[in-house]
Amino acid sequence: MKRPPLACLLTFASLLALAENRMPAHEPVLEPIPLWPGLAPGDDGKLGPEHDSTKHDPNAKPRTEVIRLANVSTPTVTVYRPEPDRANGTAIVVCPGGGYHILAWDLEGTEVCEWLKGLGVTAVLLKYRVPGRGAQRHTASLQDAQRALGLVRHRAREWNLDPQRIGILGFSAGGHLAAAASNQFETRSYPPLDDADRTSCRPDFTVLIYPAYLVVKENPSKLAPEIAVSAATPPAFMVMTQDDQIGVENVFTYGLALKAVKVPFEAHVYPKGGHGYGLRPSAHAVSTWPQRAEEWLARRGLLKAK
Repeated sequence: MKRPPLACLLTFASLLALAENRMPAHEPVLEPIPLWPGLAPGDDGKLGPEHDSTKHDPNAKPRTEVIRLANVSTPTVTVYRPEPDRANGTAIVVCPGGGYHILAWDLEGTEVCEWLKGLGVTAVLLKYRVPGRGAQRHTASLQDAQRALGLVRHRAREWNLDPQRIGILGFSAGGHLAAAASNQFETRSYPPLDDADRTSCRPDFTVLIYPAYLVVKENPSKLAPEIAVSAATPPAFMVMTQDDQIGVENVFTYGLALKAVKVPFEAHVYPKGGHGYGLRPSAHAVSTWPQRAEEWLARRGLLKAK
């Protein structure tokens, strides 16, 4: 019997090897990953069911309403992955706002993750515990943020990330959470559970969009105690408007504290725009903040493949 040519045998062997080692299809959004094995620290599981507390108008135009998640007691992270040919190895943990009462899930969460994905960034949407509980309203949420940052860095190789390019982004109360996590990373605020908790939870950079609660209410020229800025605090990008009822002092006071310890930051303050706009456009110049943020990330080399 005539033997097949050697080239045919090699081709068949190559195809067989490819079939056996084929990578799974790209999944743009992974299934939510529970942050904690079992109940989160200090929780008793009696909060009640998680739900959207918004009374939605069936006639509302797209992107004019907000999903307000309430009673979050099972914190998770959801990974939004860019297309493989665009992925640059940078990851950002996204913290929606909501006054530590609810989470503005689409406005300051899913919509933001889709935007970051388009920049080649792996977005990690943090569903942290609300309403606030513990010694302070951010106690449980900070545990969730620290756990999330450590988990992302611990799984960096699995998710094709650079462990030295993992940042955090937060809106309003989520901005406070991002700032707290950017200044409280030397020691976990809960007993370590596993290798993810033995991995650094320090963000490599911070993005704060209309951050709240960074300053003492009675003295806005002074930072809140949990925002203990030091030379190890990561560089920051910040956005605020002068007519924001939360107070533009949040950005100014944090920026001056960073300046005092020689930590680089960039702040964009606009005259009008209010609070809680997320990525949704308006007639105000503050709507251009995503472009400014993209430029800042690019200048820091975070959008270049590594």
